[in-house]
Amino acid sequence: MRKREHGLLPNAASLLLCGLLAGLVVAAAAFPAVAMSGLAAKAGSDTFENLPTDIDVLPSPQISYVYASDGKTLLAMMYDENRRDVKIDDVAPVMQQAMVAAEDNRFYEHRGVDVKGVARAFVANQNAGGQTEQGASTLTMQYVRQAIAYSARTPQEVVDATDKTPTRKLREMKYAIDLEKKLSKKEILERYLNIAPFGHGAYGVFAAAHVYFEKDPKDLTLPEAALIAGLVKAPGTNDPATAEGLPRALERQKYVLNQMVSMGYIDKAAADAASGVKLTIVGKRTPEGCESIQRPELGAGFFCDYMRRWWTDQKVFGEDQYQRANRLRAGGYTVISSLDIQTQTAAFRYAQDQPLVSKDQKVTLGQSNAMMLAAIQPGTGRVTALATNRNFSNDQTQNGRNTNPDKKNQKGNWPNTTVPIITGDTDIPGYQAGSAFKIFTAVAALESGLPLATTIQTEKQFVSDFIISAGSPAACNGNHYCPKNSGGQSGPYNMWTGFGSSINTFFVPLEQQVGVDHVVDVAKRMGIQFNAPEDAKLAANPKGWGAFTLGVSATTPLQLANAYGTLAADGVYCEPTPILEVKDNSGKKVDGLDPKCKQAIDPEVARAAVDMARCPVGDQSASGKCAGATAGYARDFVKRPIAGKTGTTDSEKSATFTVMTKQLAVSGFLTDPDWPETNKDMKHPPVNYAALGVLRDGLAGQPVVQFTPPTKDRSQGKLVDIPSVKCLSVDQARAKIKNAGFSVSVASGQVASQCPPGTVDRTNPAGSTVKGSSVQLVVSKGPGAPAAPYAGNNGGDNNGGGNDAVPNGDVPNDNGNCPIPWVC
Repeated sequence: MRKREHGLLPNAASLLLCGLLAGLVVAAAAFPAVAMSGLAAKAGSDTFENLPTDIDVLPSPQISYVYASDGKTLLAMMYDENRRDVKIDDVAPVMQQAMVAAEDNRFYEHRGVDVKGVARAFVANQNAGGQTEQGASTLTMQYVRQAIAYSARTPQEVVDATDKTPTRKLREMKYAIDLEKKLSKKEILERYLNIAPFGHGAYGVFAAAHVYFEKDPKDLTLPEAALIAGLVKAPGTNDPATAEGLPRALERQKYVLNQMVSMGYIDKAAADAASGVKLTIVGKRTPEGCESIQRPELGAGFFCDYMRRWWTDQKVFGEDQYQRANRLRAGGYTVISSLDIQTQTAAFRYAQDQPLVSKDQKVTLGQSNAMMLAAIQPGTGRVTALATNRNFSNDQTQNGRNTNPDKKNQKGNWPNTTVPIITGDTDIPGYQAGSAFKIFTAVAALESGLPLATTIQTEKQFVSDFIISAGSPAACNGNHYCPKNSGGQSGPYNMWTGFGSSINTFFVPLEQQVGVDHVVDVAKRMGIQFNAPEDAKLAANPKGWGAFTLGVSATTPLQLANAYGTLAADGVYCEPTPILEVKDNSGKKVDGLDPKCKQAIDPEVARAAVDMARCPVGDQSASGKCAGATAGYARDFVKRPIAGKTGTTDSEKSATFTVMTKQLAVSGFLTDPDWPETNKDMKHPPVNYAALGVLRDGLAGQPVVQFTPPTKDRSQGKLVDIPSVKCLSVDQARAKIKNAGFSVSVASGQVASQCPPGTVDRTNPAGSTVKGSSVQLVVSKGPGAPAAPYAGNNGGDNNGGGNDAVPNGDVPNDNGNCPIPWVC
């Protein structure tokens, strides 16, 4: 048993007298006319004896701190009340003494309730005739009142904890006496210092020391401590950071110093010297939330907001989103995020300042166009950077009009917004990514047993079996979906060359062969979410969704970066996460937050897909099969093995570029988030260089890691020759192909050729394919006029695709020379 201070009366007598006096005091306060009656005293004694003694104390709200992945760089503070508990040994002794002197100069003498103080309050209340009230609250009782209020679970409990009623006063007394039996005076003072309000948004002595003097409580001087201690009595009116409150705060400081003299803590000379010190009051409110990011030069507000949204989805932090959000702002967590300073710095730079695309020209994006960049770590799903050319702020006073004609009377999202335009949500489903979606068709084909060497004799326009509206510009032969190549290409292509040159009439027939349902399933497994209602409806029954491979479904930079990152991680899909580690207020690691990963794609299939994806970015496949590239300068820019894909939608409404190594995947989108159907052209050079800059700079100093080559089976496959059926009848050709071990289908449309009408012109694929796979017969319509020159992208229903090729003169040729010395 620890030693106790000896009170004036034994415990039993103290309890009895407290009960009687409490009844008189509260009755005098509430019912002055009957205060002296025996009934009041008896009621006080009976009520006091029947009150509970145990107080259920919940932790008071604490600041949560969010750091970058280095564990040192503070990004944001989240709080409802600016408070951080500290041990009393980390509080300057003069601060402890000043607090006792200010609020309870008999603190070390009473046992929770100051009997003399109760009697004094009773007499004062009687003499005042009900005009004033003294409550006789000790420091312990004040702590009890605050603790009950913070532990309230319902609004009524909050009212009961603070309402000025006889019952509340009696309950505080009983709880205070019981608390003093369980805790030492030092422990009670520590709790009080951490829970008390000090004004100007500061709760607890740690916050007060920082708000008013920008120092830790252990470093407070006597005049500073006396001023802070004096604020508790009236933290609102005595606020020294305001012109009105400063004189009152200084007057209260003198009172505290005099009390410290009378208690023997200091002498009068020290008090006089302290009161003569001119204090510099900082009065700086602690920044809170993602709008008040600690390192504005990082542009990490959108990352912070993504972390906050992610947090509210984690069941480990509460039963519902409301409870989880409250715990983030009150739980005192230490969050080590996945944000990498080096990568985020690069992302913010390239989102704000566009690289030059020629030696004497700088790209101007315009106010409506958003450069959105996301970077993620393959194999863990840890998001390392999110950036855009917007400020994360709710202040839209300077924002222009929305570019969407249907919302022209509303404010747009430039230059300030808190809309999650990079990561999306149910209200922001994303943007079309164009030909970047061809990767999902390739993966589905590889899963179906087709090797990368699978060859298709492509046409300038492919007549598919997919049925669309006959009035669509993408329709031909009545209501058949008929995509074209943006550059008018035709001829034999395999997966390497078809992906490298982004051949629409290679990937639509390939998609038709393996089945759109399979392709969509691959996209889902790799993290594409289909948040747009129309996309979700089509994805639920995708068999007729022929344009899917051309990227007509909405997605976000984060989703697409993670999808490509899944392939870089040998097919391991990980849910995106913004954290490395979370510790609770006691320093204990919160369990259940490790990366959530699964094998979504067979490793050999993933490696083959990556080998193919090296072609568009100027790298080379393991077997040297790449030919043609939509961003042929990328490999020399980054100077390490890379894979990726450009993407453009109809009429260049958006431009995307997704690029990856084994260590990092980056996706950049350039579009108008207010109006994704914009009538402005989005060009590739800016977004390509932005994504490449993030990849290059984010990996600076890290070792070069090679991709794992695909197996020969996935690359070349065990191919079987397809017999020639040139100019045979359809029945003859079908029989010949079946006898060779293939399944046979007939293409919907007919093509101009030298073969007689109704006979077979060729097969798709041509030459050879996997035994047992499907071979399509392409029927001739006889000699025809030369095809009209291609006049641009098809618009209308679900055509997609767009022109991935970079305009001539805007970027380097295939020789890889870079025209931008400071960038390259």
